[in-house]
Amino acid sequence: MSANSNKHQVVIIGSGFGGLFAAKELADEDVEITLISKTSHHLFQPLLYQVATGILSEGDIAPTTRDILGNQSNVRVILGDVQEVDVEAKTVRSESLNQHTITHYDSLIVAAGAGQSYFGNNHFARYAPGMKSIDDALELRGRIFGSFELAETSLDPEQRRRLLTFVVVGAGPTGVEMAGQIAELAQRTLADEFRQIDPSEARVILLDAAPKVLPSFGDRLSDRARKSLQDQGVEVQLNAMVTDLDQYKIDVKDSDGSHRSIETMTKVWAAGVAASPLGRMVAEQTGTEVDRAGRVHVEDDLTVSGHPEIFFVGDMINLKGYPGVAQLAIQSGRYAARQIKARLAGTTPQGAFKYRDKGSMATISKYSAVASIGKINFTGFFAWVAWLAVHLMAMVGFKNRVSTLLNWVITFVGDNRNERVSTFQQVFARTAMEDLGPSAFPNLSDPARDGDEDEGKAAS
Repeated sequence: MSANSNKHQVVIIGSGFGGLFAAKELADEDVEITLISKTSHHLFQPLLYQVATGILSEGDIAPTTRDILGNQSNVRVILGDVQEVDVEAKTVRSESLNQHTITHYDSLIVAAGAGQSYFGNNHFARYAPGMKSIDDALELRGRIFGSFELAETSLDPEQRRRLLTFVVVGAGPTGVEMAGQIAELAQRTLADEFRQIDPSEARVILLDAAPKVLPSFGDRLSDRARKSLQDQGVEVQLNAMVTDLDQYKIDVKDSDGSHRSIETMTKVWAAGVAASPLGRMVAEQTGTEVDRAGRVHVEDDLTVSGHPEIFFVGDMINLKGYPGVAQLAIQSGRYAARQIKARLAGTTPQGAFKYRDKGSMATISKYSAVASIGKINFTGFFAWVAWLAVHLMAMVGFKNRVSTLLNWVITFVGDNRNERVSTFQQVFARTAMEDLGPSAFPNLSDPARDGDEDEGKAAS
């Protein structure tokens, strides 16, 4: 793909559902696509909690982007973290290990997704990883399984209790699924594997400042989910706001104004999301508004006012209250690509974007889930089977579907979990790299040529 090509240049930022499906929609178009992503894989985020609890491997839910798009000749994939979007110059500047790339665009699709929000308390992230990346899931896997290992050798009863107390913050689908799986892990998978501790005595706590579990599912399903969690032994503590946390505990304020602390070594943050800061960056240049979560107020055709060449999709849009779920990313990514196709063909663009809600589902435990599809609500085994089917079909790639299905059979027919390898490096690498700062990353540039660093930058 040449920088001097006269073909229409489409730049897509992000390799999630929105970016990937936008690229695939343009497969047969006479355009040049550059997909820029800070990871080399496409992540199926809804199943991250299964990586963290030993059901699936990271490879099952994160096929490489190059493999997925390898047969699509009009796509170039660039590994890089986007540092700047220059709206006036129509360029994107990305960086990977101090190596910079400048990419020109005629049309831009921003599908950078969302990260974890700690509601202004970013220091919480050090001891309470979120559930937004493979690194998060592997770190949590190490923390969860490592806590049982350390408890087995501890002679201090208080330390044991702290190690065997697991707190999940956030009672949305991710938090509910995570709490349910930790409880199932303790009560079934690890039941006969230790001699000095009884894993079933582990304490699993689900915290949320809201008054309900799964509030978006409606009262009936919310109540059913709460009861199912409690039947598993999960302590559901609602109207409980986290005020602070450190390595050894988490501080909570209850609805009556009282304060308390929970001694725990393993904390999972599943509360709140914040859109990529790229949304705010572009919004400031175009005079567009963003909401508190950083989502961009887009026009009905997903563009920003005065810039029909810039599209936002997925978690990055604030439009008609649409939820930040995988289906929104898929549908909006395809829509943006079709708008570009229509413009290039000189045909009438589509009408306003309309999200088609295909329902919401959440698993509680093996053979138990809740599902809301249109006006139909159901729970239990059939909801669980529906959840499995929907998520399996939503995965990208036949190989990943087969691998995931086999792991599910191993886990759900029996109580085994094959993906339980964890190391201290997984647990501590993230914070160690943060402490090291820029010195943790090599500089790929030759110091002798620093004066020429602007030469040779790619411009697709």
